Amino acid sequence: MGKHRARKRFGQHFLTDWGVIDSIIRAISPSEDDVIVEIGPGQGAITEPLAERAGHLHVIELDRDLVAQLRQQYRDHDNVTVHEADALQIDFSSIGNDLRVVGNLPYNISTPLLFHLLKFRDEIIDMHFMLQREVVERMAAVPGTKAYGRLGIMLGCHMSIESLFDVEPDAFSPPPAVMSAVVRLDPLPPGTFEINDEQRLSTLVATAFMQRRKTLRNSLRNEASGHDFEAVGIDPGQRPEQIAIADYVRLSNHLAGKSG
Repeated sequence: MGKHRARKRFGQHFLTDWGVIDSIIRAISPSEDDVIVEIGPGQGAITEPLAERAGHLHVIELDRDLVAQLRQQYRDHDNVTVHEADALQIDFSSIGNDLRVVGNLPYNISTPLLFHLLKFRDEIIDMHFMLQREVVERMAAVPGTKAYGRLGIMLGCHMSIESLFDVEPDAFSPPPAVMSAVVRLDPLPPGTFEINDEQRLSTLVATAFMQRRKTLRNSLRNEASGHDFEAVGIDPGQRPEQIAIADYVRLSNHLAGKSG
């Protein structure tokens, strides 16, 4: 692909390290049975090996100059479809079912994009992303750690999350100011967590972590009473980062039942 100057407004950092590219492709392990959606292909570092192996590859790119280059490069590839679109606005279910989603995500939209993709989890087999390492650490964090919070809880309600490997800044052009990491997300089996009201759960968790150094009794004083905590077996003297996902779901469902 021709030379393209990275644009800061799109958060562009182009992957150039062939060793890292090979590690990502090995992690994805694409096959001819796969329908893969690549978000933010940039200059096509992993696009080419994906196109060679996948049954069909859908490429989503917002930068019109890169879109033009991609369409030119893959004009003779029947198994590649290039979409000029904002991934935050795409209805992924319109692409198909049993999707495998991959990408070197722009770090400035990574969190809202992850939450957008959750809406289509029933159409997704798995996801592999390059993200800022700090974000991956928060996604994969367990209770009792500093990184554990709203992002990991809300994703963890629906996804199994595994940090695969770190990537140094010099693997990109231009190099980002932070370390990166590759993460894998697999949808949990249906019914793993029975959530009665997704929005109430999101609000409850967000409220708890707005004052994460306070106890639940204080941080959720306008959301739950001592009787509510007792009803679901949660110690209100604990801090928000000490509470497991299942406990947040149980408390949220209890509160939803009271107001329902």
